[in-house]
Amino acid sequence: MSNSIPEDRIPVIVGVGEIIDRPKDIAVGLEPLTLLEEALKRAEADSGARLLSDVQSLDVVNFLSWRYRDPEKQLAARLGIQPSHLYYGPVGGESPIRYLHEAAQRIARGECSVAAVCGAEAQSTATKAQRAGVELPWTPFAHDVEEPKRGAAFQKPMAVSLGVFRPITVYPLYESATSAHWGQTPRDALKESGELWSTYARVAADNPNSWLKKTFTGDEITTATPDNRMIAWPYTKLMVANPTVNMGGALILTSLAKARAAGVPEDKLIYPLGGASAEEPRDYLIRDQFVESHAQTAVLKAVMDLVGGDGKKFDAIELYSCFPCVPKMARRTLGLGADVQPTVTGGLTFFGAPLNTYMTHSACAMVRKLRSGGTLGLLYGQGGFVTKHHGLVLSRAAPNVALKQDTSVQAEADRNRRNVPDFTAQAAGKGKIEAFTVIYRANGEVEHGVTMLRTEDGRRTLGRIPASDTATLAYLQDMDRTPVGTTGDIVTAGDGMLEWRVG
Repeated sequence: MSNSIPEDRIPVIVGVGEIIDRPKDIAVGLEPLTLLEEALKRAEADSGARLLSDVQSLDVVNFLSWRYRDPEKQLAARLGIQPSHLYYGPVGGESPIRYLHEAAQRIARGECSVAAVCGAEAQSTATKAQRAGVELPWTPFAHDVEEPKRGAAFQKPMAVSLGVFRPITVYPLYESATSAHWGQTPRDALKESGELWSTYARVAADNPNSWLKKTFTGDEITTATPDNRMIAWPYTKLMVANPTVNMGGALILTSLAKARAAGVPEDKLIYPLGGASAEEPRDYLIRDQFVESHAQTAVLKAVMDLVGGDGKKFDAIELYSCFPCVPKMARRTLGLGADVQPTVTGGLTFFGAPLNTYMTHSACAMVRKLRSGGTLGLLYGQGGFVTKHHGLVLSRAAPNVALKQDTSVQAEADRNRRNVPDFTAQAAGKGKIEAFTVIYRANGEVEHGVTMLRTEDGRRTLGRIPASDTATLAYLQDMDRTPVGTTGDIVTAGDGMLEWRVG
């Protein structure tokens, strides 16, 4: 470690804490604020030092299972602290990594000496209580607090009308476009997804903090059955995030000087080395293409540059895993093969997806992993619809240079963006498939298909395939030939919606 960095300006993660709640009685299920409080206390205990009372920076990941008024203030009051930085952020799966990175930067600037990042959800208990008509004895639900903005708020009316405004229906568009771009048949792509997800499941099965501790073969994951129904082609239930969990996670950071003064054992110390962030447009229909995320690419290349430009130098990685296309894209950018070990946590299907805060648990798992061996770890988080991206490198070895403060690579992402086609809700003639999916109902029947199209004059639009058009649906779901790049007819249906049929 360079002597030029004062120890009070070197941020270090000293404590991690997690809690999982499986109440036998719904009424005694823990609310998110209680899960947060317990996770923070466990993180303090993990550090071996008394640090919670000294927290000057507290970031709370957005809740979706319960609504509070100023939850960050309520949590601080429960802990008996008054942090100068107190933040409750917006929706975003990348946010825990961003908060962790920003907390480290505050310590590096000398703005605080102890910081905490935490998140929790109790969606399983909240859902069961609602279905059973049980009134939970939690902090009263804040009905007067505005609901957080999510997917539909940022999408075009046509996308909302066709049902392609939620993660479970938008990510399959990236899946179809990327696999075609990589020269895969749908069967090849599905096999890769199944094997990748099987790896996540094996890690979750060994993680004491995971929700679903069961291994699955690739075929079990990708084959649609009554218990593993198709959600949106080609994704089954076992290929999508599972938010119906109760869990909380927390990390405590401090300066190296404070850690040593407090008596934190040296083998507990994990150092943030740096990271990067960038975003895509919130409205996915105004992106230039769907075979790559320029923001993701820029972020991953930046974190590779921190370790000499080689993704293979990471001893452990966590690739965000809400849907298979995300880690499949990421591992290619990192130059890693299909045999990649993509997680230290277990993935959003099998570990569980406490909505915005999965990466809090991944950070905890990464700290434990690095403490037990290896030197470098990569945490890559993502939010929205391949929208918000943040990468952070952690190390068991102390840094040689001060933590950078400017970590946005947005300019690089924007520089690589090509012309965006104009969007139209009115079109006729021929339409070429850019991406597609088929949306299924809960009973296993097709609701309808959706194609993203390029018109003859180069504009972009969407086309519905009604469930009654079995020929076109079969064409879209052919396992041995991708329909991406093929041309069909755009027609206007009786309800005014554009439809597409194979030519």
